[in-house]
Amino acid sequence: MRMILALLAPLALAACGLSPMYAGGTSAGVAQGIAAVDIPAIQGRGGWLVKNALEARLGVAGQTTPQYRLDVRLDDSLEALGVLNDDTISRERRILRARYQLVDLATGSILLDATAGSDAGIDVVSSEYATIAAEQKALENLALEVADRMATQVAVTLRNRAAAGQ
Repeated sequence: MRMILALLAPLALAACGLSPMYAGGTSAGVAQGIAAVDIPAIQGRGGWLVKNALEARLGVAGQTTPQYRLDVRLDDSLEALGVLNDDTISRERRILRARYQLVDLATGSILLDATAGSDAGIDVVSSEYATIAAEQKALENLALEVADRMATQVAVTLRNRAAAGQ
């Protein structure tokens, strides 16, 4: 019985219309579309990290003439979570949120208007250097995670646009 189910599973997936997003490699329509996304500078250290991560993820097919622009606004904050009796902070939370819009440069229309975000907990220790290093590492990790979410949503939007024939 298990053997029959294992053999039928690929047929069921094919029947539902599931297809790889990047089928065709760098010459695929989606890969060409995301390579044509221009990302203007984003303010702050977190913005620099997010921009670099986005360029690494969206530039899979090389450089092409920009057809789209991805406007990003970041909100990076640190908030105290654990406050001890002597009013010292023992735990912080770093929050990175991005509001972004994908704009078609030819028409000026907004194809995607969305948000992405993540947060990380940080232990505040007696060493100020260690705490600052942990805060910076948290920002680096959050920038990668937010960029991943944004790149995925941009790719899905461009795939759906290509499938609709626009």
